[in-house]
Amino acid sequence: MDMATNLPFDEMHLQPEAVRTIYNAYADWLAGVPLAQLELKRQEAEVLFRRVGITFNVYGESSGKERLIPFDVIPRLLGAGEWRTLSAGAIQRVKALNMFLHDIYHKQEIIKAGVVPAAILANAQYRPEMYGVDVPGGVYAHIAGIDLVRTGESRFYVLEDNLRTPSGVSYMLENRKMMMRLFPELFRRYSVAPVEHYPQVLMNNLRAVAQPGVQEPVVVLLTPGAYNSAYFEHAFLAQQMGVDLVEGQDLFVRNNAVYMRTTDGPKRVDVIYRRIDDDYLDPLAFKPDSMLGVPGLLTVYRNGGVTLANAVGTGVADDKATYIHVPEMIRFYLGEEPILANVPTYELSKADDLKYTLEHLPELVVKEVQGSGGYGMLVGPAASKKEIEEFRLRILSSPANYIAQPTLALSTCPTLVESGIAPRHVDLRPFVLSGKTVSLVPGALCRVALKEGSLVVNSSQGGGTKDTWVLQN
Repeated sequence: MDMATNLPFDEMHLQPEAVRTIYNAYADWLAGVPLAQLELKRQEAEVLFRRVGITFNVYGESSGKERLIPFDVIPRLLGAGEWRTLSAGAIQRVKALNMFLHDIYHKQEIIKAGVVPAAILANAQYRPEMYGVDVPGGVYAHIAGIDLVRTGESRFYVLEDNLRTPSGVSYMLENRKMMMRLFPELFRRYSVAPVEHYPQVLMNNLRAVAQPGVQEPVVVLLTPGAYNSAYFEHAFLAQQMGVDLVEGQDLFVRNNAVYMRTTDGPKRVDVIYRRIDDDYLDPLAFKPDSMLGVPGLLTVYRNGGVTLANAVGTGVADDKATYIHVPEMIRFYLGEEPILANVPTYELSKADDLKYTLEHLPELVVKEVQGSGGYGMLVGPAASKKEIEEFRLRILSSPANYIAQPTLALSTCPTLVESGIAPRHVDLRPFVLSGKTVSLVPGALCRVALKEGSLVVNSSQGGGTKDTWVLQN
C-alpha cells in the first residue's frame, strides 16, 4: 500500500527549468511580473474580500473572531482532458452513492449480497426514520463535494466524499471573479471554462426535485444563522439563486406542508436547500433542544410534503468507514470499473489492519470516521512522538472509530508566500449536482496548504484557496 514518492509531483514544472505544456503561456507571463506587483494584487484581493465579507468562524476559538481565508493569486490549471476524466469519475461516484443511499433505506440489496457489511446500519449517521421513504427522483445527495488529490501526471485519487452539507463553492465562484478583476489580461491568453453559471444549475436542479405536480416550486435556503462558520456562503448562494435565506424560526408546519412567514402572510415552501445537520433539523425528531430547526419538518418530509436537499440520512454515505466500499458500490450498482481510485485505506476495526497501523503510526495518516475539517486526525510524519503515543491510546480505546491511509505525496502548485513563489501542496473539491441529471460545472474549490511541507489544506487549519482554471483547449 505504500504510495509515497520521494518528491511530490509539481503541476507546473517537469524539472526546475522545464515547464509542463499546460503552464507554458502562464509561465511566460509570470516571468515578466515583479513579485512586488503580485504582492500588491494579493493585498488588493484581501481588501476586496474583506469588504464583501468573505469570512469564516473557527469553531472552538474563544475569541469568536472571523477570519479571512487566504487567497493565492497564482491559479491552478487543469487541461480539458484531465477535467473530462475527473468529472466523469466524480459523476460516476455520486450516481453510485445516490443508488447506495436509496438501497440502504429500502431493500438493502448491497448488504444482502455481502458487498457492504450490515454493521453500516449501526452507523450514527444512518437514520432509521428514512427507511421506506421515497425521495423525489431517488436523489439523496443533490450537492456533493468530492475531495481529490493528485500524486502524478495522471494519478488522481478520491480522498473523501462530502454528502451532508458540503461547503466551499462560494470560494470557487468568488475566486474566479477576483482573478478576472485583478488579471483581465490572463483571460485573453487562456480559454478558461466559465463557472459563474453554477447558481443557475443548482437552482434548476432544486426546482426539478420538487414534488410532482408543483408548477412553480418555491425554493428557500435554510441556514443555522449568522454565527455559522459558512454563513457567508449561505447568504451568497441565496442571493445568487434569487431565493429567500431563512432560519428555522422563519418556517412552520401546517397540514402536511411547510410555510414561510412573510409580510404578505404564509407562503408555502416546496424545496429546502438546508445547510443544517440532521440532528438540528427537527427538535421533535432529533435533538429536542435544537433551536435551529423546524418542529414537525421530518413528518412533512416523510409524507412527501416538502423536499430537503440534501436528504436526511445522507451522512451514512460520506462516513470514512463507508468510503472504503465506494469502488465496490460502483461495480455493484453500475456494472462499471471506478474511473477514480480510492486512497488505499486500513479499517482499524479489522485486527490485521489495526496491528499494521499501530506498528506504522509515524508513516500514516489516521482519521476519525466521522471527522471533518482537519480535526480528529493524526498526520504521522508531521507529529511528535508524544502526539503519536497520545493518538495510539485514542485508537486503542475505539479502533472502529478510525481509518488509516498512507501519507500521500500530494502534488504541489506554485504559490505566492512571504519568501516569494514556492511550491505548496493542494487538493481539489469539484461540486457534483444531481437533479434530473448529474453534472458539474468546469471548476472546483482548490485548497492550498500555505505552511511549507504541510499536507493539511483545511481553512480551519491555516489553509488558503486558489482559482482553478479548466482550459477549454
